[in-house]
Formats: sequence, C-alpha cells, structure tokens
Amino acid sequence: MPSPEHSRSTCGSRGAARRGGSGELSAPRLRSDTAERAGLDPAQLHRLVQEVRRLTAGERPWAAGAALAVGRGPVLAVEEAAGWAVRYAAYDARSGSAVELPEPSRVPVTPGTPFDLASLTKLFTSVAAVQQIERGTLGIDAEIGAYLPDFRAAARAGITVRQLLTHTSGLRPELPLYDCADHAERLALLRAERPAAASGTHCYSDLNMLLLQQVLERITGRRLDTLVHDGITRPLGMTATRFGPCPDAAATEDQRRPWAKADRGMLRGVVHDENAWALGGVAGHAGLFSTARDLAVFCRALLAGGGYGPARILGPDFVDLLLTPPGLGFALDQPWFMGELAGRGAAGHTGFTGPMLVLDRATDTFLVLLANTVHPRRPHIADSRPRAAAATCVARAVRGR
Repeated sequence: MPSPEHSRSTCGSRGAARRGGSGELSAPRLRSDTAERAGLDPAQLHRLVQEVRRLTAGERPWAAGAALAVGRGPVLAVEEAAGWAVRYAAYDARSGSAVELPEPSRVPVTPGTPFDLASLTKLFTSVAAVQQIERGTLGIDAEIGAYLPDFRAAARAGITVRQLLTHTSGLRPELPLYDCADHAERLALLRAERPAAASGTHCYSDLNMLLLQQVLERITGRRLDTLVHDGITRPLGMTATRFGPCPDAAATEDQRRPWAKADRGMLRGVVHDENAWALGGVAGHAGLFSTARDLAVFCRALLAGGGYGPARILGPDFVDLLLTPPGLGFALDQPWFMGELAGRGAAGHTGFTGPMLVLDRATDTFLVLLANTVHPRRPHIADSRPRAAAATCVARAVRGR
C-alpha cells in the first residue's frame, strides 16, 4: 500500500535538528528476518500468528481484523495481517447482531492497513512533551498555570506537568466535549475543570493529555499534529502515521446512541473517540492512525535509546525519564495486557478501538497488535485476554531461545 502523505505537513527544522551529527553513531534500522535471527523461538511466534488468525475468524470474532508486528533488536521477525478492515455494513440494534457485507464488498486487512490508535496517541503526546523537557522549554515539575494562566481551575489546583504525564492530577476521566455547541464552549469547559480527587491520586484521564496538548501548543506556537509530525514521525520515517482523515484505515464502529455518545454512523478513516472528533480530529488523547510496521519503528527507536538510523528523537537519558517508573504517559508492567512480558519494566499502552503496543527493554523486544474490536459495535465489556496472551507468547519466544 502506498504510504499516505501527512495531511497537515509543514516544513520545519525540528526533525533535522535531532539527526545524528558528526561523530554520532547511527542506530540500526529495522530489517525483516527470521525468528531465529531475532533470537526468538519460531514455534511460539507461529502459535501467536495462528491465534491472531483465529481471533479474527468465525461469526463473532474478537476483532474483525488485526495486524501484528513482533521483533527483537533490529530484526522484525513477524509482520502479519488477518481478517477484515471492513467486514460489516451496520449494527442492527433490534436483533442485536452485525449486518455483514457480502464477501466481495469486504476489505481485507493487509500489513499496511492503518488502524485508529485511540489512546496510543497519548504515547506520542508524551514523547512530544519530553522533547520539550529535554530542550528546556518545559519544566517537568512546573505548574501548568505558568503556561496556561487562563486555565484558572487547574492553575489554582497547582497541577504540574508531571501529574498530567502520570495521571495523578486528580482530574476525572473525561468531559462531554462532544455535546458542546462550538470550540469556544469546549475550551471554556476545559478551563473551568477542577480536580475531582486529591493531588497525587492516580486516575487515568483523557483530560490530562488534553491539558498537556494545550501546554505544548502554547509554548511552541504550533499545533500538536505538527509537533508529532516534525518531531517524531518525519525523522523516524513513519510516513503512514498521522492524524486523520485516513480514508484507507480499518473501519471502527456504527456509532449511535445509546451505546455511543454521538450519532455518526459507520466510521472509517475518521477518529472514533467522540471528544477527539469534537475537537477536529487532533487531540492529545486520541486521533492518530498508524500501521503495525510504523509502530514497530517507534518501538525500535525507544528501545535503542531514542535513535533510529541517523535520526534521534530523544536522548537516552530522556528515554529513561519517559520509561522509568511510574512512566510518563506509558503504562509499566501491567499483566492485564502485557501478560508474561510484565515484570521487568515493560512499557506500553492499549487503545479503546483495540490496539496495543508493548516494548520490553529487558529483552530488547517489542509487540504491536492492531485490531478493530469495536467493528461494528463496541463490546459490552472489553476483553484484554487476547492481548495478554499475545504478549505471553512473545515472552515465551524469548525464553525459548
């Protein structure tokens, strides 16, 4: 599949400024090779591929489609696709069943199919923030009121940048921005939002990344999509990673009330998250689309201390800052989706639409599993057992060697 161009590309010096200079060694790029060359057990990886195929088959699959990438060191040992990027025409609420397209009208998943990353977007917002910390333009323990004095409720509460990155600001999980009449009303709602819990209380919240987006855009004078493109995806060559629209992406949900928060119909190529949609598709907590290979490059760069080929998006000390407990934006050692990879500092995240990413610095290994589990309708209860099982297969593939 041809790599789509970034929809809001702008010229700038950010990516070039982070490229390795004279005397600086380039980090190895990913290359496709065998499991044995990667130091992984091929039997375990074969089992993983077969399981992903099973999860996307049958009348009621875990996901309509999925894309998988697994690697160790600079070797990409698995790059597979299974199931359908578009399988359903709608969800029939009266019968409680999916309306399937005839097979000739379906769209298969390929290794190059982009997926809605949902909350995996938070990882890119976090890296963009740590880049500003590395530059000295953002203080990790600075109060956000120093950057956003007009966000008076957060300023009065003394919320810090670190608290946003670690979900310890006390802010509630979300706000109904999708019900606001216009952008001014959405901003007013954000500006008035006060913490619901005491400072230091862990509460996973999209609002943390929305406020962090406001901080980043205020101190740089640039939109978040430009910061991500110029600072991360362009220098790493991640040409398939961008904020939407992304017309060739895997479909997500037949989004209608009462199971959703807006009535938008079957979604493909536009962000699934209702708040990100209300904000124009570019948000700190959701909005990015990407492929399994592009995310493999992202993982490889972080495992290599921030470098990939001649590019460097972070210095090694700042990768350590990003991935040292409790993690900045990244979740660490979470068995519920990392399986047996959890335990020695594995880092990653999941997304509501189905994706996950895990990188394990202890074994120099990564796993990317992209899926559209909300196609044609979000499940009543999210099932992360397949994610954990996939990560366990990768952990056992390392031990098997």
